Amino acid sequence: MPNRRFADGEVVMGRWPGSVLYYEVQVTSYDDVSHLYTVKYKDGTELALKESDIRSQSSFKHRKSQSSSSSPSRRSTSRSRSRSPGRPAKGRRRSSSQSREHKDDKKKTIQETNLALLVLGFLFKPSENNTRRYNGEPDSTERNDTSCMILEQKLKPDLEIERVLEQYSLRSREEEKKKEEIYSEKKIFETIKTIEKASSKTKELEFGGRIGTFMLIFFLPATVFYLLLMCKQDDPSLMNFPPPLPALESLWEARVFGVFLLWFFLQALFSLLPIGKVVEGLPLSNGRKLQYRINGFYAFILTAAAIGTLLYFQIELHYLYDHFMQFAVSAAAFSMVLSIYLYIRSLKAPEEELAPGGNSGYLVYDFFTGHELNPRIGSFDLKYFCELRPGLIGWVVINLAMLLAEMKIHNQSMPSLSMILVNSFQLLYVVDALWNEEAILTTMDITHDGFGFMLAFGDLVWVPFVYSLQAFYLVGHPTVISWPVAAAITILNCIGYYIFRSANSQKNNFRRNPADPKLAYLKFIPTATGKGLLVTGWWGFVRHPNYLGDIIMALAWSLPCGFNHILPYFYVIYFICLLIHREARDEHHCKQKYGLAWERYCQRVPYRIFPYIY
Repeated sequence: MPNRRFADGEVVMGRWPGSVLYYEVQVTSYDDVSHLYTVKYKDGTELALKESDIRSQSSFKHRKSQSSSSSPSRRSTSRSRSRSPGRPAKGRRRSSSQSREHKDDKKKTIQETNLALLVLGFLFKPSENNTRRYNGEPDSTERNDTSCMILEQKLKPDLEIERVLEQYSLRSREEEKKKEEIYSEKKIFETIKTIEKASSKTKELEFGGRIGTFMLIFFLPATVFYLLLMCKQDDPSLMNFPPPLPALESLWEARVFGVFLLWFFLQALFSLLPIGKVVEGLPLSNGRKLQYRINGFYAFILTAAAIGTLLYFQIELHYLYDHFMQFAVSAAAFSMVLSIYLYIRSLKAPEEELAPGGNSGYLVYDFFTGHELNPRIGSFDLKYFCELRPGLIGWVVINLAMLLAEMKIHNQSMPSLSMILVNSFQLLYVVDALWNEEAILTTMDITHDGFGFMLAFGDLVWVPFVYSLQAFYLVGHPTVISWPVAAAITILNCIGYYIFRSANSQKNNFRRNPADPKLAYLKFIPTATGKGLLVTGWWGFVRHPNYLGDIIMALAWSLPCGFNHILPYFYVIYFICLLIHREARDEHHCKQKYGLAWERYCQRVPYRIFPYIY
């Protein structure tokens, strides 16, 4: 077994993979099997390097001292040669002038070298996105080598021309040098911007790429309409496929579309009211932080007051049930128009305002996933508004309308126990989301995903019309359950909610203040980013305990509908698939962000969502 050369904790010089540059690093560990050193850069990045890519600091200092000690002797020799005793005084003056020019040229060359190193430092600087083990495979840094070669070839002719012009110029050398430095810096930073623009393109396409996203644009609306049509059938069995299609003219009504627009802009008005605190979101790629007004819960209270006023004046909400399909079509049409507007305006957005996951350069893919990260009209954030307001609050209003429709259609003085459970469980979920509105600012929907058709359709159509599927089903297919069964379902929902809320609170509190004495019992794995990965509490049980709570609650929402048909359980199946997809995305991003720390966390917490299963 070869001897180990560098010890843990030793400060050495480590070569950045794919480049010729060395940075000061600290050795953290050594793998006897792979013979790789794990080193930590000053910015916190951890990489595994071969021994040949590591040098001691003394070797660099020795080189530097040799260079500095030899250069004065060469300069003195040069001066002694140039000063011949037989030369006239004029010649000596010309020689001293040439010597000054030589010094100026040398200083200028050093400045240009420093500028070139600035570019190299920019291109090869370790970042959080490069936290991965180096194993000799080609990666983005090798592409940066090519970029440096192109940069050198591009700048060298311009600088040579500039030097020739300077020799025959009648202007002062100081002015020429200043102009050349400005010109060189301008060329370099223009090239940096070009490289940045190329590197910001989305490389990994999700949802099946261009073909998959194109199909989803049609498949998602078709799924919503199919579910609603099936719920209207006397026998909503999957064997009765396809359901009878209504006449096309019956799917659209201008009055229904007007009511939908009124609802949308009423919620927009509530969100603009100067009530509630203003908080900052996470830093964007340019370092800027956007401000958000947290008043979702106040908007919910105002909406409840408005609905109560309508009921007081005997305006019946079951109109919503009678025209449920038309409302879904209106919402889908509006989301499509909004998505087209969002994509057109994103074409003029600056590069730093584009979404990391929606900047592929493919029209259909970027239209679906969202090209612009945070589209705003003034201070009005379109994505943040649609994420919680019209769809989520609309979900509660639809459930209430279904409860009133059930009472009217079946001539009941009280809603059924099943309908009460569904309304109560889902009301709790919505109120919790609005009460903890600030927590949404750290989700991938806000920080990573652009605002395109996927989120617009999901927020305005999928959430209110699919999430209310159980209540819509119970209107046409009443289900009687006993009080003991209702109690058992309630306990199940409470367990799911407790896991969901306590896990999220544990994570949010730890992120806000890891040194809080109340959290002293929590253990964590430190990462190169300065954050910690919890390995005790809920996050030491499974990697995504909040998703586990979500799935348990979704099951509790469907159980009051009985077991006659699988249709009410579509939401549970969909929710499991959605969370598994999100979990896969989270795994990918966390592996890139935390590197070796994430691998250690996965070894410590092997189960992702379901303990002992998955």
